[in-house]
Amino acid sequence: MLAAFARAFRTPDLRKKLLFTLGIIVLFRLGSHVPTPGVSYSLVQNCLEANKGQSGDQSGFLNLANLFSGGALLQLSVFALGIMPYITASIIIQLLTVVIPRFEALKEEGQSGQTKLTQYTRYLTIGLAILQSATLVTFARNPSSLFGGSCSSIMTDQSMVTIVIMVLTMTAGTGLIMWFGELITDKGVGNGMSLMIFTSIAAGFPASLWGIRENKGWGTFLGIIVLGIFVIAAVVFVEQSQRRIPVQYAKRMVGRRMYGGTSTYIPLKVNMAGVIPVIFASSLLALPGLIAQFNTRADGNNPDWVTWVQSNLVRGDHPIYMAIYVALILFFTFFYVSITFNPTEVAENMKKYGGFIPGIRAGRPTAEYLNYVLTRITVPGAIYLAIVSLIPLVALVLVGANQNFPFGGTSILIVVGVGLETVKQIEAQLQQRHYEGFLR
Repeated sequence: MLAAFARAFRTPDLRKKLLFTLGIIVLFRLGSHVPTPGVSYSLVQNCLEANKGQSGDQSGFLNLANLFSGGALLQLSVFALGIMPYITASIIIQLLTVVIPRFEALKEEGQSGQTKLTQYTRYLTIGLAILQSATLVTFARNPSSLFGGSCSSIMTDQSMVTIVIMVLTMTAGTGLIMWFGELITDKGVGNGMSLMIFTSIAAGFPASLWGIRENKGWGTFLGIIVLGIFVIAAVVFVEQSQRRIPVQYAKRMVGRRMYGGTSTYIPLKVNMAGVIPVIFASSLLALPGLIAQFNTRADGNNPDWVTWVQSNLVRGDHPIYMAIYVALILFFTFFYVSITFNPTEVAENMKKYGGFIPGIRAGRPTAEYLNYVLTRITVPGAIYLAIVSLIPLVALVLVGANQNFPFGGTSILIVVGVGLETVKQIEAQLQQRHYEGFLR
């Protein structure tokens, strides 16, 4: 692989793409440490140091947002929101294509329709960024909700003008990140938005691992490294696993030319839903804790439902939290696969172009067969997602690590998935130039 990297850098145009991508990533990480106007950098660092290792006490929403921002959220930097608004907007637009006929028609139009949907995603991203930045500023005015009770103030000025400037700055930061991602897609190695997420998550790995070493010692640290290697290998194996359904195309005469007569296959991945069910489950499970936090009374005399939520649905190591988390992941896995892969539509397209599955009649029997195979393959995929997502919660119980434990959950799924996709893209470009790739 090192030889392949050397060949990639010796290829002028590919070297230019790699260096351009690295330059954008450096700018992205620098922006994650530039404080937002109105926020005292020194006070933020003091709060982070005073509450070091206690991020597991934050709400699930803040943990997830901080994970996708590469730690920039708790720094309250200009890139504090990270790529989270874009992820949320993309998911919303994708779900709306199922229920809004106009969006579904745009999806079927090809490149022009996809361009329009991308434009809607950008608009929605900016709207969500304004909403989320306003929420974050509300938390910043009461920093104990972000850093714990020992932190009393991080803002140098709480006037309305300063608050508006903070909201606009964070929103502009999200727009700039979105632009960075598109630049990597157009002029870099591709897969820009995913690489931005990859960078944000990977940036937190060293600090998380070193925090475990400082708190638990070298023995636990080395044990977690071994566990991490095993988890990465298992995730790579499952992410690459797929069921290939053979498809045969009959020969047909068009004019004086013969078409068809070829064999291909439909690849059904074990994990067709990717990381989306985990994000859905984490976000939905964080809502009760977020609502309860806004209904907490200063005198401590909270309603019974607030006390129950704070006792059972905020702590990641609680059995009720884990059970609901697993149930939501299983549900959203089947739900997301059902809206992204339509067996009836696939069967109709195959029939239209003269394709059929050997031994299965075209049309409705093909759709039923595809649905049967898809359901059976989604079951182990959903269980796999649930097991990987439970690793940070189990680590929280066993070694006291926070819910951003690096070798599990959302982080490892995204890092491995994006890493594999990026390697494949560079591999393809190397093979186009008659070089040996990474995978030999």
